[in-house]
Amino acid sequence: MTDTLDAPLFNPPRPEPLREPLGLLAFLMAVRRNPLTTWTERHFSEPVLSGEGVLGRITVANDPAVIRHVLLDNAANYRKDDLQLRVLAPGLGRGLLTAEGEEWKLQRRTIAPLFTPRTVAGFFPAMVEAAERLVRRWQRRPDRREVDISLEMTRVTLDVLERTIFTQGVARDPDALARAITRYFEGLGRVDPVDVLGMPDWIPRIGRLRARPAIRFFEELVGELIENRKGLLARGEPAPRDLLTLLLEAADPETGKGLSDMEVKANIVTFIGAGHETTANALSWSIYLLSQDERARTRIEEEVDAVLGDETFEAHHLDRLVYTRAVIEEAMRLYPPAPFLGRAAIKDDRIGDLEIPAGSMVAVAPYVLHRHRTLWDRPDAFRPERFLPEERSRIDRFAYLPFGAGPRVCIGASFSLQEAVIVLATIVRAVRFELKEGHQVTPLHRVTLRPHGGVPVRLTHRSRGVAGRA
Repeated sequence: MTDTLDAPLFNPPRPEPLREPLGLLAFLMAVRRNPLTTWTERHFSEPVLSGEGVLGRITVANDPAVIRHVLLDNAANYRKDDLQLRVLAPGLGRGLLTAEGEEWKLQRRTIAPLFTPRTVAGFFPAMVEAAERLVRRWQRRPDRREVDISLEMTRVTLDVLERTIFTQGVARDPDALARAITRYFEGLGRVDPVDVLGMPDWIPRIGRLRARPAIRFFEELVGELIENRKGLLARGEPAPRDLLTLLLEAADPETGKGLSDMEVKANIVTFIGAGHETTANALSWSIYLLSQDERARTRIEEEVDAVLGDETFEAHHLDRLVYTRAVIEEAMRLYPPAPFLGRAAIKDDRIGDLEIPAGSMVAVAPYVLHRHRTLWDRPDAFRPERFLPEERSRIDRFAYLPFGAGPRVCIGASFSLQEAVIVLATIVRAVRFELKEGHQVTPLHRVTLRPHGGVPVRLTHRSRGVAGRA
């Protein structure tokens, strides 16, 4: 991919790669603080690295052909690695993100129909309403008012979930839910050295202890939602056709078996936690990047103004918001929602000259892959044009993995992208944002990739908006 732009490109902040790998103690400390700081220069320049480490034998794959083999062609030989399961399962339960084998296949077959293009398109009005509600709230404030975009994106994506997953409301303070999600990721999102070393579950983990109130909050909230909805359905009363009802009524197309209450609960918690979090972060990073790049900001404003004008936002506008979507995809390249994917080989495997012993780990790290020197031109620069139609075809499918790939590709990818484009276009239409003076934004790996310290910006109203159409 060759850049023809003469203008200098914005290179957003990232931890500087190490020249040499860390020793054991330094590695354990760094992986707890921020796993992004453990990658070396070789990881960003070599297609495959294999060796013995704290986690045993590990192969870090940045070769798209190797990644395709592991995630797609021979996916049956690779399960989620133990470290991911030790970190995620205590909070998310046995939902789609953590289930394995036949349990996962049943859930996937059962839930897949809920995310068909037609179903996702049906959520368009709810997503627009949530985005416009956010902008109306902003428009009641004076120019130059400071807001934290991270918090605001958390609120708007939770609003979308409330309008699509549980449309009768959560009966809890939305900000309390947002705080619980933050506590969850701050607690369980830290990789504990005890988990890295594979110690037994009975040994206390500091992160789990800190996240316990948030986990209890989720369990009580989702339990209430499920019981109330089941009561409604049992009484034969009209129930909203949202994701909660669809989950409760879903049945495996092969066996006719539905999801258990525990499986419904686990997947609702997954949608609230991981699903909401990834979209909120993608939007936060997109707005941050636009605040630092006048050229990109001008181009997206011109597109949004030309496509939407003063019209009501309709579904047919989505396909024309090409640059808006490219901004989001480039933000997810630089700051992928899931920065690390790990797989454990069930049996010995061979990929060309590369041997993968049974029990060893294959690491596919989108954060590294998306910045790899052999795969991307100016890999550390913000350049949305990479994802415009004329260049997109040159990106290998297995060099860009914001939602994973293969059988375990994120089931909510189309939901998330549609939501992100709607929210970003609605925001750009109404306001301009400027990062607070002196604030440094840095990426922090806590299961997802969060902007550490938030993204405080000052908002300035543009001439266009949605207040008159409330």
